[in-house]
Amino acid sequence: MLDTSVVYLLDHDPIDLTPASTGETDERIYFDAYSEAVTSVVDTVGSAVVRVDTRERGGKPGRGGVGSGVVISPDGLTLTNAHVVNGARDIRLSDTEGRSTDARLVGIDPDTDLALLRADAARSLAFAPLGDSKKLRRGQLAIAIGNPLGFESTVTAGVISALGRSLWATSGRMIEDVIQTDAALNPGNSGGPLVSSRGEVIGINTAVIMSAQGICFAVASNTANHVLSEIILHGRVRRAYIGVAAQTVPVPRRHAVAAGIDNRLGAMLSAVEPSGPAGSAGLMSLDLVVSLDGEPVTGVDDLIRLLDRNRIGRRVGVDTLRLGRLRSFEVTPTERVAPASP
Repeated sequence: MLDTSVVYLLDHDPIDLTPASTGETDERIYFDAYSEAVTSVVDTVGSAVVRVDTRERGGKPGRGGVGSGVVISPDGLTLTNAHVVNGARDIRLSDTEGRSTDARLVGIDPDTDLALLRADAARSLAFAPLGDSKKLRRGQLAIAIGNPLGFESTVTAGVISALGRSLWATSGRMIEDVIQTDAALNPGNSGGPLVSSRGEVIGINTAVIMSAQGICFAVASNTANHVLSEIILHGRVRRAYIGVAAQTVPVPRRHAVAAGIDNRLGAMLSAVEPSGPAGSAGLMSLDLVVSLDGEPVTGVDDLIRLLDRNRIGRRVGVDTLRLGRLRSFEVTPTERVAPASP
C-alpha cells in the first residue's frame, strides 16, 4: 500500500507531510515546481528589464511612447523593438529600482522589429544572457517581463505554443523564426524579454493579435543575436534576399534516410514570390529546404543566418525535399533593401 504521508517531488528529497512536520517553516515546501521556476526567473532576470521612454522627433513636449527593453551586457547594450524607438528624438531607460539613464540608438532593423540601444550609465547594469532558441520545444514554460500599459515589472507566464512562425513587420517584410506563446502581452510589453525556466532570454516580445486571446509573438533569440552582431560590426544588417517566407518543421525520418541527410528539422517554404530569386530558380511553396550553399538548414533561423551579405549576387546551391525526394536548385540572392526610416 502507498504511504501517503510522504510525497516525492522531482529532484527533491522526500517531504514528510505527517502532522508532526506541519510546523516546518521551509517555504520551499509550499511552492510547487511551477511557482519555483517562475519566481527564480524573475529574481534572476527581472533586474535586467528596463522601461523605455521615448520622445518623438518634431513632437510636442511630453509626447512620446513607452515600451520595454532588456539589458544584455554589463556595458549597457539593450535590446528592444524597432517600433518602440523608431523616430524617437530622446530615449530614456529606467530600471526596477527607479534609476534612469539616457540611451542612444546604436542601430535598428525594421525587418525583424529589433533595435539595439546603449545606455549612457557609467555604472554596470544588471543584464541577462541570450539563450539558444533552437533548443526550445513546444509546451515549454515561457515567462514574459515588461511594462504593459505602464504597469512596471509585470510578469506573465505561459507556454511556447509554436516555433518558427512568420509575422509581418511594420516595414512590410515578413519576420521569420517567430516564437508564439500564450504568456499574456499588452501594449508596453513590446521589446521586453521572453524568458525560459533557465533564466535565459529566448525571445524579444514584439506583437499580439488584438482580436484573439493567448496568441502572442516574440522574435527568437538566435535571430536577435545575429541582428545585434551585424549592427555592432556594420551599423546595419545587410541581407541576401531570395523572396520566400518559411517556417521550421520536422523532416520525416523516412525522407531523411532516403535522401541521405541528417536533418531532423528544415525550413518549409510557405510562400515564394514568383518573380523573386527563389521563384525564378524553380523553388515552390511546400519545398522543404535542408541546405543552402553546402551548409545544413535545420530551421528558419539557419536560413536567415545563411542569407548574409556574403551571398549577395553570388550563385548558391539550395537543396530541398519535394514530395520526399531531394532536389537541388541554383539561386542568386539579391540585396534586401530595408525601407528608409521616417
